[in-house]
Amino acid sequence: MPTLYEALVPYGASLGIGLLIGLERERNPAAKAGVRTFALVALLGTLAVSITPSVWLMATGLAAVAATLIVAHAHEPHGEDPGTTTVVAAAVCYLLGALAGLGKAGLAGSLAIGVTALLYFKPEIEGFSAGLKRHEQVSVLQFLVLTFIVLPILPDRGYGPYEALNPRNIWLMVVLVSGLGLATYVALRVAGQRHGVLTAGILGGLLSSTAATFLYARRSRDSASMERVALAVVPFANLVPLARVAVIAAVVAPAILATLLPVLGAALAAGLAVAALFMRGAQGGDAPLPESRNPAELGTALRFGAFYAVILVVAAWLSDVFGSRGLYAAALASGMVDIDPINLSALNLFGQGHLTADIAVTTIALAYLANVLFKLSVLLWFNRRLAWRALWPLAATLAAGAAALAAR
Repeated sequence: MPTLYEALVPYGASLGIGLLIGLERERNPAAKAGVRTFALVALLGTLAVSITPSVWLMATGLAAVAATLIVAHAHEPHGEDPGTTTVVAAAVCYLLGALAGLGKAGLAGSLAIGVTALLYFKPEIEGFSAGLKRHEQVSVLQFLVLTFIVLPILPDRGYGPYEALNPRNIWLMVVLVSGLGLATYVALRVAGQRHGVLTAGILGGLLSSTAATFLYARRSRDSASMERVALAVVPFANLVPLARVAVIAAVVAPAILATLLPVLGAALAAGLAVAALFMRGAQGGDAPLPESRNPAELGTALRFGAFYAVILVVAAWLSDVFGSRGLYAAALASGMVDIDPINLSALNLFGQGHLTADIAVTTIALAYLANVLFKLSVLLWFNRRLAWRALWPLAATLAAGAAALAAR
């Protein structure tokens, strides 16, 4: 028998949901429903599922709410707003109240916050949508297809040599990496093309640390001020992948975090400390971000998936034939091109029980080492002085990470 407090929780949650959404609708003079109406609508949804578990009763209440608001807008039209958003918001509010009544108050509250944000930021969302080019809209649709149509229908079992090729797992990694790239691309579009040094380093590292290194290495030869900017941006752009690896590991293999985070944390802290010293002379400088196509495009996703599948098989084969030394060789070779495929391979092999945490972390560290050394060679090719000065924060990152790795 639930206590009085437990019995009142769904009703309190539904009132809070209605008040939250109603406060936002109160700002719109054309809306025929405000704080009180939305609070009552949410409460009605909770009562509908609490009185009797009848689908018909809940459906009747939903129809009554929608019909009432539709009639209100039809009798008193206000400008050009037909009131469609308010009617839909009220219907959603009613269903969220019902969700709270079914014992899922936390989920209902979270969704209510998302709904309120969607309503509140209407001008920003419309402005951003209007500014999207056609190929960018297509890329967003492609990403949604990859995530919500292709991924669910793929088989979740191993195929091929060593059963290393799991179609759903491979596609999940494609979605994960593409999603991170798409989020960064959107942030770039929102922020514009000229940024502060720190923002440029972070976004450049998320978008492509290799592209950022190429861009600033090339432009560092234009002027002394641009060289100072490059000296600050390049180390930050190459520290971002450490945080990126931590995020991916938390999604793919959270059990490895206890071993991985001390290494990543030590490397990141040392790199940030030294990079901050070089950033002083570049404050206020203009830092253009590297140009890039939308990384959620289908071609990009398929190429990454193919490369990742190859790395999975090669890593499994090398690990089987040569043990950890073969996997380390694969990490050094593929890390020069892209650290994501070998990192994901190591994380998945760990998750499947084929690798220990120590071997997986060492593989990730070697891939990052190869990637940094490759970028230092790029800097040396374009600007030797910049390469020498950028060496120190990157060397501090590698040294601290190696020390943490050896101390395990």
